[in-house]
Amino acid sequence: MQIRRVRRTAIVTAVLAACLLSCSAGADDTSEGTGTRDTSRSSSASAPADAAPQETGSTNPTPPASPGPELVRDAFAGLQATLDDTCTPGSGDCAYFLGRVHEELMGLDAAMKADPKGPGHFPEPITWIADLRKTLDGDTSTENLETHRTELIDVRDRINGWMQDHPDDYR
Repeated sequence: MQIRRVRRTAIVTAVLAACLLSCSAGADDTSEGTGTRDTSRSSSASAPADAAPQETGSTNPTPPASPGPELVRDAFAGLQATLDDTCTPGSGDCAYFLGRVHEELMGLDAAMKADPKGPGHFPEPITWIADLRKTLDGDTSTENLETHRTELIDVRDRINGWMQDHPDDYR
């Protein structure tokens, strides 16, 4: 029995280490076609607040890439993944489901606002999400999400219908 525990612990440790390494591997990406490292990226979470920006030797640093349509597409796909799900308020799965619908809606809202086409390209969905945000009044507790379950699902379904009429925005 003891050997099995040690093996399981070793396997879990190895998997976690591999995940950590794969997450940090992107820091050494090279610039496309030049073979040089992109040292202009920095993380505000890991850099001290009073640290000076690093000089890259370039007088015109490349601005960060703006989000592409795939962000709206990916965010919409996450929302669509909730379409066949529902819950009964008070049941154990309802907290997860409603929290996920809320999270997917907020992610889609951010992607639409950041899209190169501009937030004016998505007026109805952004308005519906803003109205939902006001309804929830910043309270994303399970109790409040269950209270506003109908509104959450209604916004999800209206956005799904709107996006189906705008296939160029998610395909």
